[in-house]
Amino acid sequence: MFFNNPTASRQSGFTLLELLVVLVILGLLAGYVAPKYFAQVGKSEVKTAKAQIDALEKALDQYRIDTSHYPTTEQGLAALNTKPADEARWDGPYLKKTVPNDPWGKPYQYRMPGEHGELDLFSYGRDGVPGGTGNDADLNNW
Repeated sequence: MFFNNPTASRQSGFTLLELLVVLVILGLLAGYVAPKYFAQVGKSEVKTAKAQIDALEKALDQYRIDTSHYPTTEQGLAALNTKPADEARWDGPYLKKTVPNDPWGKPYQYRMPGEHGELDLFSYGRDGVPGGTGNDADLNNW
């Protein structure tokens, strides 16, 4: 037999207050974890750019071994994949793939002769402008 019990007809579930408490806790956790996570992403982009600059510099050194000079500023990094018209001793390509952009999607800057050495190879960082600090700092081969 069924009894008329007022508490038996009540549906179980979460109250609005309980849901709000859970949402506040999740928001606090996200506010704490997200900045630490995105800081790590920025560090990995900087490490990637440094590794790419190092790899490009090694490819440029191989180009120099073959041709006795680095590509001119006008020839640029494209000379690592495509033979310049006036280069008889070119023995490339010196990269397996095309010249990559930096981790922020911008092309690497190349100057020959360089202002800081025989050649300058650099990225302007996340912000894409000279100077900066942190993830916006310039990355280079000197």
